[in-house]
Amino acid sequence: MKITVVGAGNGGQALAGYLAMKGFDVALYNRSKRRISPIIDSHSIRIEGQVEGEYSVTFATTNMEEAIKGRKLIMVVVPAFAHKEIARKMAPFLEDGQIVVLNPGRTGGALEFKKVLKEEGTEKDVIIAEAQTFIFASRMSNPGVAKVFRIKNAVPVSALPATRNSELEEVLCNVMPEFNIVKNIIYTSFNNIGVVFHPATLILNSARVETTAGKFEFYFEGISPSVAKILEKIDEERCNVMKLFNVVPMTAKEWLNYAYDVTGSNLYEAIRNNVGYRGIYAPPTLNNRYILEDLPMSLVPISSFGEEYGVKTKTIDSIINLANIMMDKNFWKEGRTVKDLGLEGKSIEDILRYVEEED
Repeated sequence: MKITVVGAGNGGQALAGYLAMKGFDVALYNRSKRRISPIIDSHSIRIEGQVEGEYSVTFATTNMEEAIKGRKLIMVVVPAFAHKEIARKMAPFLEDGQIVVLNPGRTGGALEFKKVLKEEGTEKDVIIAEAQTFIFASRMSNPGVAKVFRIKNAVPVSALPATRNSELEEVLCNVMPEFNIVKNIIYTSFNNIGVVFHPATLILNSARVETTAGKFEFYFEGISPSVAKILEKIDEERCNVMKLFNVVPMTAKEWLNYAYDVTGSNLYEAIRNNVGYRGIYAPPTLNNRYILEDLPMSLVPISSFGEEYGVKTKTIDSIINLANIMMDKNFWKEGRTVKDLGLEGKSIEDILRYVEEED
């Protein structure tokens, strides 16, 4: 099978190398040449950590048409704030039968991506899907070198609409059996665990980040018992919004057991018991995807759905407001909202019908 990985950050390079290790024909695309220049020349990616070795991709390119031409599976591994741009770049070159998976979609990723393709006039028969989280805990140490701290046991994924799930499963789960097909994108979008762990932890550790350039372990030192209590409250609000769709959410503590086989009497203990987080350092600055991605593409849409359908998200809103002040931004305007996703005025039943049945 021919696979393209779109995005050559730490996740994209790790995934491209891993898929090459498994024997697939892998192409790697990045918007700028800087990160992939060494890979363009060498066709080589080195993986360290849970997986070790140096593996060859077929080619690396900054040309989207070249990157996806004739490729069955397109794995998009870019920050969610880049999904719109990637959709527009990809739209003219998509082919019937291709599968595009957002790794991950964050909250509303597949909805946004499909909406952009429609706005661009794309009429190709393409499956758009989103994963609930990224398959690896990984970091890039150098261009062409990625460290995989841990491969998650399972990652939920679904197509939009869910009627395409059997086609998605036939292709995707043969590539990586860790992917678990779930009922619909409500499960992947609102079981967004990164939104629980990332933005609030970074905001609450802002002084430490700015004075040490992130020289501390993000999960083990950045999440103290009191910080974990705030994360639990964010998780509770996320779950309450998800329950609007008459589904049982997975709590962050349950997800740690699902993805990493760890348990604890509370969220703090479960995080401390996850050796997969050992050695992962904090970002060196607040100007990082934990805020720039997770605020507008995760917290804001969860709050927006809560506001639209009468569920209060006071803790989530507080984190967004603090970030607005600290970053001199207005994430309320930048982020995905019910209106931006084309769902304003629709009932919960209308939304469920759209994600499950309509194409």
